[in-house]
Order: sequence, then C-alpha cells, then structure tokens
Amino acid sequence: MSRRSARKNAFFLLFQMDFSEEAEFEQVKEIFFTEKEEPVEEGEKAFILSEVEGVHEHMEEIDGLIAASAKGWDPERMNKVDLAILRLAVYEMKFAETPVGVAINEAVELAKKFSSDEAPAFINGVLGKVAQA
Repeated sequence: MSRRSARKNAFFLLFQMDFSEEAEFEQVKEIFFTEKEEPVEEGEKAFILSEVEGVHEHMEEIDGLIAASAKGWDPERMNKVDLAILRLAVYEMKFAETPVGVAINEAVELAKKFSSDEAPAFINGVLGKVAQA
C-alpha cells in the first residue's frame, strides 16, 4: 500500500468518525481495520492511526484554522467529506512533517475523487490560506 493509499484510508476513517460519538472513537478504529476487504499492513496501519489520532488530538486547533481560512463557512456546517479532507490536510501541514505542497496536492486529489466538482478549488483555497497563517 502506498502513502497515498494509506492517506485515503485515513480520510475514510476520519469521515466515519465524524458520525460517531467521542466515546466510540476506539470502537470505530477497531471496526474499520477488521472489516476492510483488503488487509492493511502494520506499517500502513501505524501511519493511518497516527494521522487519525493526530487529527483527533488537535481537532479544536484544526477546526479553528479551517474556520479562520474558510470565510463564511463554519466547520460544523461543511460537507462532511470536505471537512474530513480539510482536517487531514491541516493536520499534516501544521502538526506533522508532511511538506505543505504534498498535503495540499493530496487533499485536492481526494476531493476530486470523493467530493463535488467545486470541492477541489474550495479545498485548495482554504488550504492555501491555512498555509499562509
């Protein structure tokens, strides 16, 4: 599994978690990995979990950066797919060691595959502002 594929799985897991209560965090992670059609290698699982747990740990700061950069858009009212993509990318840009350009490019690619036609431009714009913050 490539880093891009692992990042896609981290996005899937973040998306699922957005529909769960805080207390269900561990259960959602466990179910995600046990019910996957393709088994996930341990190294990839470690990367996915570090991304998801990092987003979870810094959620308040991440959502604050998104809200400040997406003028007129409250994260609570955003499309759940776009929000999961933005959260993952902002985490990678601000709290992980992922180069900013890579985080933005990967987020735009996820938006092209899993969101609306307008989402890639929206996500690129928001992340561009986050990068300057």
